[in-house]
Amino acid sequence: MAKVELYTWAHCPYCINAKNLLAEKNIPYTEYPIDEQPEKKQELFAKTGQDTVPYIFIDGKLIGGYTELRQLADAGELDKIGT
Repeated sequence: MAKVELYTWAHCPYCINAKNLLAEKNIPYTEYPIDEQPEKKQELFAKTGQDTVPYIFIDGKLIGGYTELRQLADAGELDKIGT
């Protein structure tokens, strides 16, 4: 099974949607809340070039945010990593 990691903000609707989608697909994930860690967000931006949350990594590779995760789900790709 793939390792899924999310860097999130508590009140971010896209973060909530990403977590809900992963839960619907029964895909376990590790969440790292970064609300109170502006230095972590800066580090992630420097590493990825992405300036918005959530930051979603699958097996250490940035896939993007919720939009990209939804696209993977719509294409049936999330079903493959959940098994």
